[in-house]
Amino acid sequence: MLRTLKKRLPILIGAIVVLALIVLAMWPTPVPVEMATVGRGPLRVTVDEDGKTRIREKYIVAAPLTGRMSRIALKPGDEVRAGATLLASIEPKEPDLLDASARTVAEARVKAADATKQQSTPLLDKAKAAYDLAVKDVERDRNGVSKGTVTAKDYDASLTRERTTWLELKAAQFAAQIAEFELEQAKAALLRTRLPSGEDELWRLDIRSPINGRALRVLQESATVTNPGMQLIELGDPTDLEIVIDVLSTDAVKIRQGTPMILEHWGGDVPLNAKVRLVEPAAFTKLSALGVEEQRVNVIATLVDPPEKWRSLGDAYRVEARIVIWESASVLKIPAGAVFPHQDGKAVYIVADGKASVRPIRVGHSNGLETEVLEGLDEGTLVIVYPGEKVRDGVMVVGR
Repeated sequence: MLRTLKKRLPILIGAIVVLALIVLAMWPTPVPVEMATVGRGPLRVTVDEDGKTRIREKYIVAAPLTGRMSRIALKPGDEVRAGATLLASIEPKEPDLLDASARTVAEARVKAADATKQQSTPLLDKAKAAYDLAVKDVERDRNGVSKGTVTAKDYDASLTRERTTWLELKAAQFAAQIAEFELEQAKAALLRTRLPSGEDELWRLDIRSPINGRALRVLQESATVTNPGMQLIELGDPTDLEIVIDVLSTDAVKIRQGTPMILEHWGGDVPLNAKVRLVEPAAFTKLSALGVEEQRVNVIATLVDPPEKWRSLGDAYRVEARIVIWESASVLKIPAGAVFPHQDGKAVYIVADGKASVRPIRVGHSNGLETEVLEGLDEGTLVIVYPGEKVRDGVMVVGR
């Protein structure tokens, strides 16, 4: 018996090995997958587009009359002071005393400039009244926040109104300043047409800066003969910057006044903060990089950070803007790559007992990287990210 067992032992061992190999070959191999844990944390949804800076108020100084202009000494970037900095000097030609049409044109320019100046006065008063009211609202809401009677959202809205009305006041002051300057230039041109021939041969018209700021562009540097309306130099205040971003019209409908914005890759060490001031009501057609026509809308934003942080920025500088259309400090979220279409909704593969299992879910906001989960998952659940073709319901999986 023992001798027979010894003879059959190798056969039995071989049979066991073969059987084990067959079992191993038929045993399902776990599919390697990437896993992530359902967790809670902040989520921010943004519209990301390129934009550029723009000086809010610019003014092009033009020649008010016909004459010979001396060479302009100013260079782009030079500082100008209102009423002090000499921009250009024009020696008028002899007045056309017998040309009634020339006098009529000069008189019409004076009347038009005077009407513009009178129109700017009530607009300036209106802007100042709106700003004063916004300042009072901010002070009242600040006290309300400390007492708990005003929400932080309402207070932020008050701050946005104060900032907006302040910008409108600056624009109204700029318009009034320019209207006064143009009226003075028109009067000077009219006066010259009435000078008797031969008098005041050395009389020259000095054009001085109407605003405080800098020379942006010198449009006519060399000495030349000027005509009324000839553009000479462009002025502006580089510290009065705004941001212009063109976004898809489908994204523009989600953006509201006061929406926060983050500016990145503008050349500085840290991102800048801005807020949307205006979403323009009219769209325009623009060709994408792929040659596809898109309807775009300009979104105008103002910088919130103090000028010391962005003083190196200038006119028409490039920035990358992230417009925050929704955010929350704590939501249940998963990687966006874990979500896939399922029947009439969305689903994910969860990992339970080493196997993949389809779990229908209801999702909320998504920024392309992370997705908010409203129903269907609990915190701490393992989900499969980017499930491949081999992943099916009930398939064994193993983490990479």
